[in-house]
Amino acid sequence: MSQTDINKVVLAYSGGLDTSIIAQWLQDEYHCEVVTFTADIGQGEEVEPARAKAEAMGIKEIYIEDLCEEYARDYVFPMFRANAVYEGEYLLGTSIARPLIAKRLVEIANQTGADAVSHGATGKGNDQVRFELGAYALKPDVKIIAPWREWDLNSREKLMAYAAQHNIAIEQKRGKKSPYSMDANLLHISYEGDILEDPWAEPEADMWRWTVSPEQAPDQARYLELTYKAGDIVAIDGQAMSPAEVMRYLNKVGGENGVGRDDIVENRYVGMKSRGCYETPAGTVMLKAHRAIESITLDREVAHLKDELMPRYATLIYNGYWWSPERKMMQAMIDASQQRVNGVVRIKLYKGNVIVVGRQSQSDSLFDANIATFEDDAGSYNQQDAEGFIKLNALRLRIAAKKL
Repeated sequence: MSQTDINKVVLAYSGGLDTSIIAQWLQDEYHCEVVTFTADIGQGEEVEPARAKAEAMGIKEIYIEDLCEEYARDYVFPMFRANAVYEGEYLLGTSIARPLIAKRLVEIANQTGADAVSHGATGKGNDQVRFELGAYALKPDVKIIAPWREWDLNSREKLMAYAAQHNIAIEQKRGKKSPYSMDANLLHISYEGDILEDPWAEPEADMWRWTVSPEQAPDQARYLELTYKAGDIVAIDGQAMSPAEVMRYLNKVGGENGVGRDDIVENRYVGMKSRGCYETPAGTVMLKAHRAIESITLDREVAHLKDELMPRYATLIYNGYWWSPERKMMQAMIDASQQRVNGVVRIKLYKGNVIVVGRQSQSDSLFDANIATFEDDAGSYNQQDAEGFIKLNALRLRIAAKKL
C-alpha cells in the first residue's frame, strides 16, 4: 500500500500508550488525518479521557461511544443462545467484542470519508484477524493499516522513547502496576503475559480483579431466579433488566461468590498455543442457566443438533468470522430454535460453583411428570412397548454378532 494513497484513517483508539503512539505514528508516517474511535463496551474504565489525549495530538474528529447495550443485545446474547464455548472452556469474551468494533470502524470511515482503518493488534495475536476479517466483510475495498506489522517499535523501550520524543503523555499509575496484558468488556477480563507465559505457573492471587477466590467467597449460598424469553434473560428475581443490566448484575453477584475464573491454554488461529486466564462471572452463569431452560423446552433432536453445531459456531467467532454467511445461517437456525425457550431457572451460587436447583416453563415445557414418574403412571406410558423398541435397535448388532 502506498502511503500517498491515504488521506484519512479511522483508528480504534483506547487512549492507552500503544494506540496513542499509533495515532502519532500514522500522522508522521502516512502524513494523513487521523480520526479516533473509542468504544465503551463495559471495560470498567473511563473512556472520556481519551478525548483530551487525542486532542493533544492535534486530532480533530474524535468519536467516543457507549456501545454496552448494543454489544450485549446484538452480540453476546445471540452467542449465548448457541451455548458457544471454544475448545470446551473459553467463553469468547474478547472474540465477540471485535465484530462490533470492526463494524463501527467501517461505519465511521464511511461517514468521514476515510481511506483506511487502523488498529493496535499485534502480528502474533487473533485480534488482527478478527478486526480485519470484519472490516473486509463489511467494506471489501477498505485499506487496513496494522502498525505492529510495519514499524520497528517492537519493544517497550522503543515505544517509551518514541512517546518521549513526541511528548505523548505516559500515564503514571499509583501503586503496583499490573504486569499482565489485560482486555476487559462486559463479558470478561482476560490476562496474558508475565508469569502466565509458563503454563506450569499458578496465577498470583492478586491478579484477579472481578472475582473473589472461591476459598474466600461467602459461606452462605446466593440464590437467583432468571427469567427467559426466546432464549434470552429478561429479568432477575422478577426485576426486568436490559441485556447490559443483566450482565452487570451477574458480573457483580457472580464475582462476589467466586464464580467465573478460568485458566486455559488455547489454540490461536495464527497457529500458536497461548495461555490466558479469564474472569467471566456473568457468562458462566448465563451458560449454565441457558442449558437448564433448554433442557425442558427444546426437543431432543433439536438440542442434540445444536450441540453438534456449537463447536463450529464457536470456532467461527473465535477466528473472526462473525460476519460470514455461514455464521449468519447458523444464527438464523439457532434463533429459530429459541422461540419457545421461555421460563424461569433457579440457580445457587456457592464458592465458585453455579448449581441449577430448579427450572420451569408454564407454557413451553416438554417435561411431562405423568410420563417420567417412577410411581404409578396411570397408563400414560406402556412399558411393554420398550421390548420391541430394543429388539429393533438391536437387530443389526445381533446379525453382526452371529458372523463373528
